[in-house]
Amino acid sequence: MLIHPWDGPREDAEWQRWLDVHDFGQLVVNGLDGEPPHVQPLHFAYDAERGEAVTHLARPHPMWPALLANPEVVLSVVDDYVYVPGPWQAAPEQPPEHGVPTSFYAAVQLRCRALVVDDPAEKAELLDRQVGHFQPEGGSAEVAVGEAPYGRLLSGIRGLRLEVTGVRAKFKFGGSRSDEVQERIAGKLAGRTGPRDAAAREHMLRRRPA
Repeated sequence: MLIHPWDGPREDAEWQRWLDVHDFGQLVVNGLDGEPPHVQPLHFAYDAERGEAVTHLARPHPMWPALLANPEVVLSVVDDYVYVPGPWQAAPEQPPEHGVPTSFYAAVQLRCRALVVDDPAEKAELLDRQVGHFQPEGGSAEVAVGEAPYGRLLSGIRGLRLEVTGVRAKFKFGGSRSDEVQERIAGKLAGRTGPRDAAAREHMLRRRPA
């Protein structure tokens, strides 16, 4: 992923806050013997203090042999993406039809060392952490080994602790454009009201110099 200086995070807290609410991504695991990589969409819970993300998958998943052979993986998350038409991007001295279309998006790629969790008690703790992240209001029974309703299901999954060893983060929201062009794009996003236009506009305005 190419990251220009104007697209990089201002501080670690920027991408960490974003990951706290953008908690669905793709886990990429190197294939065995030259095979293509495994790519698994999944929910995860990121913990900035521990420097790890936790998740789980079904025990029959075909990626386990590849992951055990090479635990260096990437967890990739992309969201808040929009298409920006060319005329919106045209410089003031250009005809609108000469503007270059582009994409705006936020992306975080966590390089991780994957640790497989098979101990039942550790899996129960990991699952409770995930549920606590996604259901802070509660409403589900605690996961406990040998106890209903979830204890008997623990044998059917394997947990994953993804220890973060490197981060690449990008917030591509017109940071290299002039104030005039950015204001135009922000106005156009406000008027278009597409599914992610409000989020993209918020990024753009938030990242402009004070």
